[in-house]
Amino acid sequence: MKRKIISIDDTKCTGCGQCIPDCPEGALQIIDGKARLVSDLFCDGLGACIGTCPEGAISVIEREAEPYDERRVMAGIVKQGPSVIKAHLEHLAGHGEIALYNEAIEYLIENGIPIPDHNPPAEKKPVPFGTQSARKSPAPVCHAGPHEPNPFAGCPGAPAQSIPREVRHTGPKQPIPGSSSSELRQWPVQLSLLNPAASYFKDADLLIAADCTSFAYAGFHEDFLKGRILIIFCPKLDADLEGYISKLAAIFSMHAIKSITILRMEVPCCGGVRHVVEKAMEKAAKTIPVEEKTVMIDGKLR
Repeated sequence: MKRKIISIDDTKCTGCGQCIPDCPEGALQIIDGKARLVSDLFCDGLGACIGTCPEGAISVIEREAEPYDERRVMAGIVKQGPSVIKAHLEHLAGHGEIALYNEAIEYLIENGIPIPDHNPPAEKKPVPFGTQSARKSPAPVCHAGPHEPNPFAGCPGAPAQSIPREVRHTGPKQPIPGSSSSELRQWPVQLSLLNPAASYFKDADLLIAADCTSFAYAGFHEDFLKGRILIIFCPKLDADLEGYISKLAAIFSMHAIKSITILRMEVPCCGGVRHVVEKAMEKAAKTIPVEEKTVMIDGKLR
C-alpha cells in the first residue's frame, strides 16, 4: 500500500541517535553509524523524530510500504514500561490518530496492562450554527468504498462534543402541552462511535440503554437521561459485542464512573445489555454500582 513514512538522508545523518528516544514505536535504530528505519510495520509516518534531528536528515515521504501495525508496536512498547506507553499514547492523541489510539487502549485492557495517566485526544468544540466559521466549513463527506452499498454506514456525522444543559430544580412536574426539552448531554451516543477518552465520561453517571427504549418509554429524557451520559446499542442486531465489551472496559478503566443505569426492553435478547456491561467491568477490574430498569412493550416500566 502507498502511505506516508519517514525517510532518512544518509548524507546528512551523523548517527547522533537523538531521534531514537522520540520513536517509542521502535522503528529506528543506529546501524553502522547511521539511523535506519528497521521496519515499515513500526513507522506510523507521523514524524515525531523529525524535530529532534539536528541535521535535518529525516523527512516524511509517501511511498509503497507495509501497513503500520499498532498491535505489534504495542507488544514492543509495553516491555519498555509506563513512561514509554504514555509517550506513545500522547503521540497518537496529539496527532489526532483516534483509531490507532483506541486500538492501543484496547490492547492494554485486553492484556491486563494498566493505562498510565496521560493527555487523551482533545475534543473538538462545537461551532455555533450561523457563525462565520460554521458557514465556511465544508459539509461532511462520506467516502464509502466500492463494496459498501450504504454510503452512510461509516460516517458518525459530527465530532464528539459535550452539550451544556441548564440545571433545573427538581419538583412537581408541570408539563406544558406540546413542549418538551432534550436532556442529551453529549454526542455521539452509539457505542461503536464513542471515544473512550472523551472528557464527558469523567465522574459520569451513565445511562446504558437498548436502542428501542427511547421509543417505547415516553418519559425517557425526563426520567432517565437527565444528568446522565448516554450510551446506546442493540445486543441482538449489533454484531461486534466483543468490541463493545472492550470499548466499555476502556471507558471504565480511563474514568471514575459514579454509577450505571441499564435500561432494556422486556424481550429476552435485551438481556445482552447487562451481559456486556458486566463483562466490561470484569475486563476493566472495576466495580461500579448498577441499577437495571425494564421497559415493557406497552411503554410501562416493570
